[in-house]
Amino acid sequence: MNHGNKKQVRVGMVGYKFMGKVHSHAYRDVPFYFEPEAVPVLQAIAGRNEAELKQSAAKLGWLSCETDWRRLIERDDIDLIDIVAPNHLHAEIAIAAAEGGKHILCEKPLAMTLEQAYRMRDAAKKSGVVHMLSHNYRFAPAVQYAKQLIASGRLGRIYHLRATYLQDWLIDPRYPMEWRLQKELTGSGVLGDIGSHIIDLARFLVGGISEVVGRMDTIVKRRPLPGQPMSEEPDRAPMGDVTVDDACSFLATFENGATGVFEATRFAGGNRVGNRFEINGEKGSVRWDMENMNHLQVYFVDDEPGLQGFRTILCTEAQHPFAGNYWPSGHIIGYEHTFINLVSELMNGIARGDSPQPNFDDGVANQEVLAAVEKSVITKKWETVGK
Repeated sequence: MNHGNKKQVRVGMVGYKFMGKVHSHAYRDVPFYFEPEAVPVLQAIAGRNEAELKQSAAKLGWLSCETDWRRLIERDDIDLIDIVAPNHLHAEIAIAAAEGGKHILCEKPLAMTLEQAYRMRDAAKKSGVVHMLSHNYRFAPAVQYAKQLIASGRLGRIYHLRATYLQDWLIDPRYPMEWRLQKELTGSGVLGDIGSHIIDLARFLVGGISEVVGRMDTIVKRRPLPGQPMSEEPDRAPMGDVTVDDACSFLATFENGATGVFEATRFAGGNRVGNRFEINGEKGSVRWDMENMNHLQVYFVDDEPGLQGFRTILCTEAQHPFAGNYWPSGHIIGYEHTFINLVSELMNGIARGDSPQPNFDDGVANQEVLAAVEKSVITKKWETVGK
């Protein structure tokens, strides 16, 4: 594809599975829908399993492969390091990338610990590279429109936020052990994995969080080691300990005085991606559900009696952020487009030399909330965020 004289951003991506596929698709499609100030080139992809890596590279459209991520940073033909590897690798890769002068896109959560998050942010800022965090749900047009309504004062003073991220893929106790269930590889369980998403949405929409109190539960404490057939009785298979939370909930106070109620779990039967929020203010309310992501429900208190109630807005109009880059009104977009929208912002940021939000500053702020929730579980008290 001919992109004229636009700056090219040569991407080196670490990882190639679920998120690798999503990110690859976004890089390939962003010039089709947008006119970014720079365009991505799928230069090289890194992973440990050479056979799988080469197969994925061919399918996803990458020009070359590396079996050691460090080679991506050494290469002169790489401008951006995209980290879609497991959480325990984020800090080492990001800090090395920053020190090597490479821009960075990192999957969430930013780090395993708050200390790691601080080091990653400081390294990126010291080097002056562009940095961004892949909280894609911010980039649904309906979420962006909710932000516009709140920022413009249409809801007035914000009183409450309720946010959930409910999944059910771990209900079966026969589901085998994986890296997301091991603290040494993931940092925290459902709290960091999907709880970080609703924390980021809450901060984006309502503002900073000042204090929290929470609880965390591990529901299935032992699981079959990988490679065991699902049909086998789990207690007869070689087992491993689950060392992170399966479910968590917490209360929060926002810096503006609003209250928050958060829940994240992988044991909510019937919920595949139950990423939902409702925000209530003095003049109205908004609701959003990722499983129906093109719709935003809006209520205004000054509607006339008899007509009051939530109205459903299909956020596919040119007035809705990002939506005008796709199809005519009423033609919905999907999950993958949230990443295309994010990458369009990243490309413009690299062209301009600034770090679009959410960036590593947001990652640190989110991590401060995660750390405060974890601390409150131990102390059984309200904990101040960032202390």
